[in-house]
Amino acid sequence: MTVEFWFLIGAALVFWMQAGFAMVETGFTRAKNAGNIIMKNLMDFCIGTVVFSLLGYSLLMGEDVLFGLVGKPNLDLFLHFKEFITSPAEGFTDSSYFVFNLVFCATTATIVSGAMAERTKFSAYCVYSAVISLLIYPIEAHWIWGGGWLSRLGFHDYAGSCPIHMVGGIAALIGAIFLGPRIGKYVRDKSGKVTKINAIPGHSIPLGALGVFILWLGWYGFNGAAATTPSELASIFLTTTIAPSVATCTTMIYTWIKNGKPDVSMCLNASLAGLVGITAGCDALDALGAAVVGIVSGILVVVVVEKLDLKLHIDDPVGAVGVHCANGVWGTLAVGLLANPDAPAGLRGLFYTGSFNQLGIQLLGFACVALWAAVTMTIFFAVLKKCDFLRALPADELMGLDQSEHGLPSAYADFAPAVDKYAEFGVGPDFVAVTGTVPPAEAIPVKREPSLRPDGHKFTKVEIVFKEEKLYALKDAMSKLGITGMTVSHVMGFGIQKGKPEYYRGVAVETDLLPKVQVDIVVSAIPVQDVIETAKKVLYTGNLGDGKIFVYDVENVVKGRTGEEGYDALQDVE
Repeated sequence: MTVEFWFLIGAALVFWMQAGFAMVETGFTRAKNAGNIIMKNLMDFCIGTVVFSLLGYSLLMGEDVLFGLVGKPNLDLFLHFKEFITSPAEGFTDSSYFVFNLVFCATTATIVSGAMAERTKFSAYCVYSAVISLLIYPIEAHWIWGGGWLSRLGFHDYAGSCPIHMVGGIAALIGAIFLGPRIGKYVRDKSGKVTKINAIPGHSIPLGALGVFILWLGWYGFNGAAATTPSELASIFLTTTIAPSVATCTTMIYTWIKNGKPDVSMCLNASLAGLVGITAGCDALDALGAAVVGIVSGILVVVVVEKLDLKLHIDDPVGAVGVHCANGVWGTLAVGLLANPDAPAGLRGLFYTGSFNQLGIQLLGFACVALWAAVTMTIFFAVLKKCDFLRALPADELMGLDQSEHGLPSAYADFAPAVDKYAEFGVGPDFVAVTGTVPPAEAIPVKREPSLRPDGHKFTKVEIVFKEEKLYALKDAMSKLGITGMTVSHVMGFGIQKGKPEYYRGVAVETDLLPKVQVDIVVSAIPVQDVIETAKKVLYTGNLGDGKIFVYDVENVVKGRTGEEGYDALQDVE
């Protein structure tokens, strides 16, 4: 009873991983598709539950037929419910096995969502979710966990590097190939040759990080739920912690050396890559073996993500292929290489015993499962594409799938960026840190527009566009100058300054829309030059992009409350 209770708690942790996948995929893609991503991850599980109940579960766990290729279909869940929930003399209830295998099936399905994000028809994705949960996953999982032919040979995959992550990764790769890249990802010449690769950064790294932490927590259930003794569970928790930690450190160092700065999104991918890599052998490897898995996973995920994007021009927005496919293969083979006979599984890996037996079995299993997944998913996606049922229309893709597929104007209704978080920087111009060497005239250029009509008192509008964090410092400085009113607007500034290349997932980010603040001030009595010089003093840090100042002549000013015009309208005196 106690062991079965933990078994079900582990299944609940695996279910919670759906939230992690949803957050990672949402954060690594653009805001205009956030609702669509959430909906796909929700329906993965819900559609999967329906079809897995009807057929998928019995294909996986049913009586072995056809020489270990498949389980015998049955409807025991519906026709023999009493027996289905009754505890047997040995093992767990069928209902426990059903829930446990269902949540693993849903994980396989959801891997594809990220690789095909931002341009797939929702209806096509629903059909995919049904097919992989109904047939593709249950059949190959039966070979390994349902008493099928691979399990009889001694193939070992404790928690799913091969049947879940590799299969999901292969489906993601094939789906991304058939689907094609997002609009604007690759620029091609007339001959079709790619001449430029554009980075398309995700809209929320914090959401992506939250997803990774949720997944890491859930992975303790993913790997550990089937453990039957405290010693085995502790060993699994240990390897499940070491591998992703080492993988993340490896990727941090690797990208730091390669790009000059550690890549945040790649490090998040690396944590998941290490978890995928250790999944097959979490009970068969020791601490050193887990560390080796982590080192390889940390490098492998970067190499594969960049190879797909920069060389093969396959658009995978979240790195699903690098994380799940590549490291699913690696994790499967690592069992044959690094299994320690002293670990709970007691397997004999090549590096510890010199025996090639386990490695040969792992290679056979990997090849057969990969072939099954590749053939079936190629046929499936080819049919969808032939029927023009796979990809969203270009106009819908540009609009965003939230709007076009779900009628959702925005997943972030009423959300607007705030500058209150920069209030602590409002300490005045005397505390500006000058860190660059660009002259003030170049860092904060001033442009004057010609006068339209000089008349009586001269009114001048000073328009200042600058970085958000300087708002409160500028406000305080203008207040001390005697400015009693200003208009503040959020705007988007175009461009990372030339000569300062940055990288997102190995791709140079040349330009981007960055949040800026625009302040409009109309003055008459206060000298315009004083306003300009004060603004320049506050904004100047010695770097390109400190801000821009525009100066306009104003024809007239009217105060709405009193109807006063001209100079009097600018005075805040009752």
